[in-house]
Amino acid sequence: MSDDDTTPPAPQPTSEENRHASWLELFFDLVAVAGVAQIAHLLHGVPDASDLGLYALLFLAFWTAWICFTLYANVAYENTHTRTVLAAMFGMAVMAAAVSGVHEGDDRHARVFALAYVLVRVLASRAWQHRRQVLVDWPAAQMSLGVIPWTVSLWAHDPTRYWLWALGIALDLYVTFAVSARDIAEHQEARERRDKRTARRDSARGTSLARSQTEHLSERLGLFVIIVLGEGVAQVVEATSDAEWDTKLYMLAVAAFFLLATLWTLSFGHGYAGVPHLAAGVLPARAALPLHCFVSGCLAALAAALGAVAGHLETLPDATRWLLCSSLAGYFALSGLAWLGRAGREQRWLLSVALPCCVLPLLLAVFGAHVRTVTVVWLLVLITLWPVLYERRATTPSKRAVRTGT
Repeated sequence: MSDDDTTPPAPQPTSEENRHASWLELFFDLVAVAGVAQIAHLLHGVPDASDLGLYALLFLAFWTAWICFTLYANVAYENTHTRTVLAAMFGMAVMAAAVSGVHEGDDRHARVFALAYVLVRVLASRAWQHRRQVLVDWPAAQMSLGVIPWTVSLWAHDPTRYWLWALGIALDLYVTFAVSARDIAEHQEARERRDKRTARRDSARGTSLARSQTEHLSERLGLFVIIVLGEGVAQVVEATSDAEWDTKLYMLAVAAFFLLATLWTLSFGHGYAGVPHLAAGVLPARAALPLHCFVSGCLAALAAALGAVAGHLETLPDATRWLLCSSLAGYFALSGLAWLGRAGREQRWLLSVALPCCVLPLLLAVFGAHVRTVTVVWLLVLITLWPVLYERRATTPSKRAVRTGT
């Protein structure tokens, strides 16, 4: 890794063989641990609609900042500039530290969060400009359109500030899906011609299109999902350590662990890059990355809900029950979208697995007001186990045929 940001990058290795996350990337992911933990705390207690909206907004912003530098390290590989990544890591740590103040309506914390986000995004854009590469898979990583509303929000107050943040995230998503590789190439060619006319330095070096290295990126995305599931374990441990230990708590803790373990099985044993029922190479990165973001967001919300259940051993408050059940329903809805991209997909799977796993948690949220907390969590465990059992039953005949040679 180079520490000199003025040194031109060497040619990128073309082979992905034995490519794994570097120590720098793993160190960078520590900020994801802090960020997810702080953002999940927004849903503690009895969250209302405004808490959910703020959670979604801050999670999207944090994930966007994280993916910009995850993709930078993915493409740059050995030529990743250490100081650039460490500076981004510090900026994201500031964002994580400001989350609590943003939730409390503190103007100073909100401005610090927005400023840190803007600086991280500008740093990512400059990193790509220095490499003279254009990332085809995630154009928003080097384009500043979505940053403009965040910059304007530095002079705004609640609630205008939050609407500007939402606009910035929406513009990033628009750029991601609306700008094609051809548009990017034409834009860069026009920019280079303009550079030559104004005799800018290094204009002769040219600009190339860059694509992410799939296997390495899938590892980084999977690590992020592991971080989110780990936050769920941490929430349960923290909640149970402060509660009175009795039979109800034991049963609840076991159920919560089984739920997280089953979600881990679905995300990795029956999924790809932490996204359940996603197959490698089925979806382009532009579609797979938002899917990963939303799946991670649902899991983080579920982790926050699990942290609250230990304080309500009899029945859950309506808001907590809805958060727990709807986040799981959202997880399965997104897994259904991932399944739609698979070759040879079965419509029967959508009707017998995806649909019930989306609908049953919502029915439990609607009619579970008087259901005991332990029962609610165990019912969610059973719902989550159903896709795993279905997959095993579907693959058993083919494995038996391979063993017998038929």
